Parts: sequence; structure tokens; C-alpha cells
Amino acid sequence: MKFGIVFANTGPFADPGPAAVMARAAEAAGFDSLWTVEHPVVPAGYESTYPYDPSGRMPGGDDSAVPDPLIWLSYLAAATSTIRLATGILILPQRNPVILAKEVATLDHLSGGRVDLGVGIGWLKEEFEAIGVSFDDRAARTEESIEVLRELWSDGDATFDGTFTSFTNCFSKPGPVGGSVPIHIGGHSEAAARRAGRIGDGFFPAVGGRKLADLIELMRTTATEAGRDPGSVEVTSGGNGVFGPDQLDEARALADMGVDRIVIPAFVFWSDPETSLAAFGEQVIAKL
Repeated sequence: MKFGIVFANTGPFADPGPAAVMARAAEAAGFDSLWTVEHPVVPAGYESTYPYDPSGRMPGGDDSAVPDPLIWLSYLAAATSTIRLATGILILPQRNPVILAKEVATLDHLSGGRVDLGVGIGWLKEEFEAIGVSFDDRAARTEESIEVLRELWSDGDATFDGTFTSFTNCFSKPGPVGGSVPIHIGGHSEAAARRAGRIGDGFFPAVGGRKLADLIELMRTTATEAGRDPGSVEVTSGGNGVFGPDQLDEARALADMGVDRIVIPAFVFWSDPETSLAAFGEQVIAKL
């Protein structure tokens, strides 16, 4: 079982000093990855429903600091040596995929091949409007952008003719260290599970319990139907219960469900990251 830290670029870890302390401590404790969240802007008083909290609102206020994930991860790449640098998630349809391909490949190149790109379609309509990107076609834009990224990361010159992006005989160098960057599909819906099964290197469902098990099964079924090995799609999921009294049992239950990596919310470690991360490494990670 692998362990990561999600919401890694929030709270005190939005600032450079605490972020570096946390990242080094996480690496030393045996965590395999840091997972960032993203919102380029948060329109005050938004009416869209945040899907991961019963309140319908994001944790923290509308004006909470959320550093750009790729720039934040670049800073932490220089402060660490082995921990993987992941977006969990980056809102793909808001990005120009041609520019993004260069940014992600550059980070992967400079970090020695440590990048995982988690992507989602987004939920905050007012944010899309502020950026000037269509909200209604975000799913189609996401799937095409994944094709664009992989084409630009391939060997030789790249050509693509799509609905939203087209180019002919273009080079985008440097490329990723391993020839590509793993793309993890985020989302809590059946559509996200099917998308992960069809085209994802990983699946990042932000739910738990019975729904998590159902989504993993749907992802696997879809992968099989698409002629893919369902076991090749790495599953990353939240593990809120894994920092409770039954830590090991909770982690083993998620593993039995098919989860490959458990991500722990960063706020668990806000108050004393060095001590709390080391303790989690000894009490949980070292025992699994």
C-alpha cells in the first residue's frame, strides 16, 4: 500500500517554509506522493455546489490561499529527492493542453520523472466563466486534452486535429523522463469511473464506502470492455478513517477493495508536521 498527502498545498503549507518542512518530513516518513488541489480563482459567493461536502461549500473561506499546483510542486521538487509530485486534481478543461504539455513535461524532466498528473472536469461554473472557458463542454474538452498531452509527449513530431485543438508537425521538448506522465482521472461520478477505465493510467475517486467499491468495479468493467488490463489502472482514494483509532484495519479494508494508494488530508498534519508525519510513518506506513 502506498500513502500520499492530499490538499498538500493548502493551509500553512501554502507558504514556502512550512511546505518544504512538510514535504521533507513526508518523504522521510515513507509517504510516496504529494497531491495538490487547484482553483485559479474562486468567485465570491459562488452558487455552484461543491460535491464533496454536505454543506455544498469548499473547506475554508472563498479567499483561502491555493497556490498554483505546478509552480508549488516545482518548488517542492527542489526541496525533495524521491517523493512523487501529483496534482489531485488539476482542472484540465480550463487549461490550454499545448501549454500544459510543456509545463508538465518540464516539471517531470527537472524532477527526475516524479510527476503524476491527476485531472478532473471541474464543478465551479462561475470559475469557468471568469476564465472564459465553456462549462458545458468540459467533459469533451478534458478527454480531447488527454489525447493532446499524450501526442505531444510522444517521440518525434506531433500532429493532432480535434474539436478544440489542432496542430501539425510540432515538437514539444523536453519530453517526460519515462516517455509519458501517468494521467489519473479524478471524480466521484460513474462517468469519471468509465473515463478512467477507458483512458486513465489511474483513477482518483473522492468518495468512500459502498460508492467507492461500486466505482472501482465500474472502472474495472469498463477497462475490460475497452480491451485494457483493469489492474493497470492505479486507484488512489481518500482514507479519512486511516488516521482514526483503527488505522491498520481501515487501510487493509481499502486495500481489499482495490485501492493502491491512500491519501491523507494535509490538515491532519498542520499543527506539528514533523512529529505527526513521523508518527504516522511508524504506526501505519511501516506496518503495511
